[in-house]
Amino acid sequence: MQPIRDNARVLMAAMTGTAIEYYDFFIYGTAAALFFGPLFFPAESPEAQTLLAFMSFGIAFIARPFGAIAFGHFGDRIGRKSTLVASLMLMGGSTLLIAFLPTYAMAGWIAPVLLCVLRFAQGLGMGGEWAGASLLAVENAPEGWGGRFGSAPQLGVPIGFIMANGLFLLLGLVLTDAQFSDWGWRIPFLVSAALVAIGLWMRIKLAETPRFREAIEGQGPEQVPILRLLTEHPKAVLAGGAGAVTSYAVFYIATAFALAQATGPLGYSREGFLGIQMLASLFLIASNLLAGMRADRTSPAKTLAMGAAGIILIGLVFEAGLESGSLWIAGLTLCVTLLVMGFTNAPLAGWLTSLFPVRIRYSGVAFSHNIGGIVGGAMTPVLAQILVTQGGSGQTGLLLSLAGVVTLLGVLIGKPRY
Repeated sequence: MQPIRDNARVLMAAMTGTAIEYYDFFIYGTAAALFFGPLFFPAESPEAQTLLAFMSFGIAFIARPFGAIAFGHFGDRIGRKSTLVASLMLMGGSTLLIAFLPTYAMAGWIAPVLLCVLRFAQGLGMGGEWAGASLLAVENAPEGWGGRFGSAPQLGVPIGFIMANGLFLLLGLVLTDAQFSDWGWRIPFLVSAALVAIGLWMRIKLAETPRFREAIEGQGPEQVPILRLLTEHPKAVLAGGAGAVTSYAVFYIATAFALAQATGPLGYSREGFLGIQMLASLFLIASNLLAGMRADRTSPAKTLAMGAAGIILIGLVFEAGLESGSLWIAGLTLCVTLLVMGFTNAPLAGWLTSLFPVRIRYSGVAFSHNIGGIVGGAMTPVLAQILVTQGGSGQTGLLLSLAGVVTLLGVLIGKPRY
């Protein structure tokens, strides 16, 4: 029974910690879509304010590779557990401080500067989080269970999103728009402190992964992991970054960007659209579980390629469904999109870990995954908003198709070796 309890503890820690980190990340995305434009960025038009808010959202993705280098270095030298605790503390502390920021009306240009600084700090913490949680799960997996264990931290993504949007939805039902804009948006950032405490409690109880212990006992830690990674495994880094693009692009187009469009020019109610996004997240949870099982039956690479091909097709109709004028059709579009996204999301941990040797694996998984985050998570929503601002909203779905093509190329280039 002890191994079963140990495995359950590992999976819960990987999933719960990631859910909390993504809660922190998503409340920023939701707030950027709904409030941060007029609160922090003076501009001539609402569209320009939203664009600036999304650009601040993208700052975290620029920071994430730097976080990947820093946390990857210590994760490969001192271990996965301690590094995961540090990444969670940085992410949670930055999120809490956002709750106390002055707005532009209160402090002028200092307000958006402080917001961007804290957003950068969020990105640094997130840069080390996902990789560490993935290695914690995969490196503890029994033989033949790598895909299912690797999908556990990925379940934290929709769970964190549901927690974030659920709280915004609840607050929207009890607060007026004026109260929400004035002070209500701060509450989700304050709640983060309690959630981070739970995540820390779970992670402090963990032991180091057996595969990392064996590698260190045999050869000792790598002195400069990122140097060896970039000099000996550049092809794997490029492939891993490309493979991660679709998961990021789909999620942020279907969440932050879609929410801004739906509650702005498309005229859907905020509460109604938040509700269908939460429903769509349940489809993502289900497909994560299915994709994890399929990855063990076939391979993570084949499962990832199948999901990317599905996203290429969905991109051709995504914008039409969103702009249909029917909340139900828009909801169906999001549900199908996130259902297919699960097959690009769940296999990532198992596939990326197979590209890099254990002694530099934290650095390799973190750096390549966050390179994909820059392209898929930072650039894609901004490009979509630029298209909207220039009157080309009907082309935004094609960004999803393009992301799917990039991921397919990454799978073809990246051959599992470890």
